[in-house]
Amino acid sequence: MMKKGLFLKFSPDIVEKPIVYRLVKDFNLIFNILKATITPGKEGIMILELMGERENLEKGLNFLTQEGVEIQPLGQQVFKNEDKCIHCGACTAVCPTSALFVDRKTFRVIYDPDRCTACAFCVSACITKAMEIHIHSEVL
Repeated sequence: MMKKGLFLKFSPDIVEKPIVYRLVKDFNLIFNILKATITPGKEGIMILELMGERENLEKGLNFLTQEGVEIQPLGQQVFKNEDKCIHCGACTAVCPTSALFVDRKTFRVIYDPDRCTACAFCVSACITKAMEIHIHSEVL
């Protein structure tokens, strides 16, 4: 079983369709919604974890694309501003996926976006505001 963290963006013309339901029903996928802002008639965003067999996951992602949903991996939504980072390691203590860790040789904080689920714990913990989450052109 595979798991992917995704940022989904729905245009106003598809926001009212039962798209996530179809992921479960048609592709046997399991989802966990981490955050969603869906307003009928307006654009919608959803951050979710999608789990299932590799083939079903690929079919489900193709279905989302065909329906007009914009898809981005979650790791692309979290940014580490190297100019602001002082490598104190506070973010590493709260990161549940070890996407942020200290390199033992250089003692610098490293960010691995492939491990990131955009939980935003690092944003709260960062004293210099070097960690940012960008969602729909907003900085949180």
